Amino acid sequence: MKKILLFASGTGSNVENILKYFKNNNEIGVVSVFSNNPKALVLSIAAQHTIPSYVFDKEELNGGVVLEQLKAFQPDLIVLAGFLWKMPEAIVQYYTDKIINIHPALLPKYGGKGMYGMKVHESIMANKEVETGITIHYVNEHYDEGTYILQQKVGIEDCRTAAEIAAKVHALEHLYFPQVIEKLLQTNP
Repeated sequence: MKKILLFASGTGSNVENILKYFKNNNEIGVVSVFSNNPKALVLSIAAQHTIPSYVFDKEELNGGVVLEQLKAFQPDLIVLAGFLWKMPEAIVQYYTDKIINIHPALLPKYGGKGMYGMKVHESIMANKEVETGITIHYVNEHYDEGTYILQQKVGIEDCRTAAEIAAKVHALEHLYFPQVIEKLLQTNP
């Protein structure tokens, strides 16, 4: 069985969507949810799906503790689903081309440190963009600079608020993220 390990920092809507998508799949499954936020709602979602979770701090992430925990699970793919911290170089190098992220914009626009969630949508709104989208990409040592796997666009001319933009982007995330994960795991030995 191919193993997915999820990282998340917040409410976990993408995590829940991924858990539901793979729930009855006998070839691919989620083995754990890692979070840097002990109060994150995503931990409750993991518990509801009987998926073990692991909470860590920045020192554990950067000091090698998280890498050792990852090795214990032997994931085939690490998926950042709303995880807000930068992955340390040691983890990125150990899992080269095995860590992916989803970003709520069409990179390279609206990417980089500090550009996440509503901050992205508010910037897009302020700049009067007519379209936005999602970018699913491999993770490297820099924020949002890894090789793109998929970009999908959506028109936002009718959006009057950043929340309306967020809703359209979430719809794209929920549709495409599990499909990309599945395809990557089916095509990589």
